[in-house]
Amino acid sequence: MTAQTLLRRATGLSVSKSVAERAVGQRMEQTGFADSETYLHAITPAEMTQLIELVVVPESWLFRDPQAFYATVELVQERWARGRATRILSIPCAGGEEPYSMAMALRDGGVPKQAFSIDAYDLSPGCIERAQAGIYGRNAFRAQDVAFRERYFTHVADDCYRIIDALREQVTFRQGNLLQFDTATYSKHYDVIFCRNLLIYFDKPTTRAAIQNLSALLADDGMLLAGYAEVPSFCQNGFAPLQFRQAFALKKDSTPPAAVIQVAALPPARTLRSVPPAPRPRRRVPHRRQPQRRRARVPCRYSKPLCKRTCWPKRACWPTVASCAKRAKKCHAHLARVPEAAEAYFMLGIINELAGKMDLADDYWRRCIYLQPDHYEALCHLALLAERNGNSTAASTLKARAARIFQRRQASN
Repeated sequence: MTAQTLLRRATGLSVSKSVAERAVGQRMEQTGFADSETYLHAITPAEMTQLIELVVVPESWLFRDPQAFYATVELVQERWARGRATRILSIPCAGGEEPYSMAMALRDGGVPKQAFSIDAYDLSPGCIERAQAGIYGRNAFRAQDVAFRERYFTHVADDCYRIIDALREQVTFRQGNLLQFDTATYSKHYDVIFCRNLLIYFDKPTTRAAIQNLSALLADDGMLLAGYAEVPSFCQNGFAPLQFRQAFALKKDSTPPAAVIQVAALPPARTLRSVPPAPRPRRRVPHRRQPQRRRARVPCRYSKPLCKRTCWPKRACWPTVASCAKRAKKCHAHLARVPEAAEAYFMLGIINELAGKMDLADDYWRRCIYLQPDHYEALCHLALLAERNGNSTAASTLKARAARIFQRRQASN
């Protein structure tokens, strides 16, 4: 059995061959094994835990995607007003940033501690240990407003802060795997589940199994918070979106089976490489020339891979403010048929930029590069937007990514 297969069976994660082999190599050096086959054959549960630690690299921060927390506070307040406490699950919880953010948001919302409970699970024992310690460095405080640090943290050393005991006691941390969760004991136990940016590491069968477990754990009137790139997967497996702006909240889908069959029987939508612009009079924008104009959208011809502006074709090829609503409607309609269409999200970013809605533009461009990490144009726009907002670190990172993509394109040409 290969290291890649072994890790996948143990965790459900689809790690690359190079990552799996590198982790095995590190553990072999530390344990004295000279042959990988012998090491894998002799691996124990304790050693498997150490191996998993090398491939699980949690990346999170406090109040990441804050709209999810605000939506949860609203739900908890409504239930407590009716005399109901809310049980919340965070899985995976990484280093505790998400469940602690939830506890802080509820405290800020005036919710009494008896109105809710928070359980947090993660595959990594190391993550659980860090979460229980509740000590965070500079990278954990990336939110635009970090005033919460003064309210809920004490300074311990250098750039490290520890969350106050009153909030640490509000969260119960345990090591656990969603795919091996005791769904029978905890059937419909949780009113709110945070499961964000986990399914992106799974293949389709594992994704279905994970969503099935989450559905079993969630109460019928409960709410699930997902990562924005994962919403289509949930909607394809028994969930429906809730109307919380940018929270990416879902509920169990109560659509009758007959309706599902009717939708499934419709002819499949043809996958488009890009979202076509709104129709124009043929004398101005001939239909036969549209593909050529779409391909003409290229980076500027300067020596540097990313400059202060991006050169596009003639203005007529881009949507005007008057046509933004119509074009946005077309983009959303296309995404309803093809949820993974990165180009549609890029076009929505452009449309919202033209309308002056920079927060929405930023969100759509991030969705674009999540689905298509080498989307050069989206990376350029995000880099320039980060510069405009004074975030030089993020701008430099995005520029570097765009530069690498630019160089690869030049080499391939």
